[in-house]
Amino acid sequence: MELHTPRLRLNALHLDDAEELFAYRADPAVFRYQGWCPASVVEARNFIERQAGASLDTPDSWVQRAIRRRDSGALIGDLGIHVPAEVDGSVEFGVTIAPAWQGRGYATEALREVFAWLFGPPRHRRIQASVDPRNLASMAMLRSLGMRQEAHHLESLWLQGEWVDDVVFALLAREWRGDPLAH
Repeated sequence: MELHTPRLRLNALHLDDAEELFAYRADPAVFRYQGWCPASVVEARNFIERQAGASLDTPDSWVQRAIRRRDSGALIGDLGIHVPAEVDGSVEFGVTIAPAWQGRGYATEALREVFAWLFGPPRHRRIQASVDPRNLASMAMLRSLGMRQEAHHLESLWLQGEWVDDVVFALLAREWRGDPLAH
């Protein structure tokens, strides 16, 4: 999967992205809300190598893609897409933007393109994301994309040494405002 927006290119992570991936993923401000933080550049490189064979056709696997500035090719974040083992037409996603690039609408721009791709042929029925409710910026971004909050699970995840809440957002294909069949 390679996608383009006016400012971004979404494509495979490359081995030479390992240092940058490690740098922003290991940043405490980013890691606070993440389930995965590489312990080293070597671990980031190993992750990228494993991703080279990842496919959305493989049940229950995550496919991670780079978010790059289109003009320079600079890695500014990454996004993951997960198709559960149960074939029910749903997809889960997550997005991470390096702190230096946050607040510029890059995550929203990337996700609009990903939604268009996911809801296009072959059409997925539903997309969802899970977010820590302390991450107010992410929750606002998901709402701006038309996603609705479906659940708020109290202290349901053990993350970074503490029990945290989990808020689930979702969007059906028919609800997506980029979809000509939306109601």
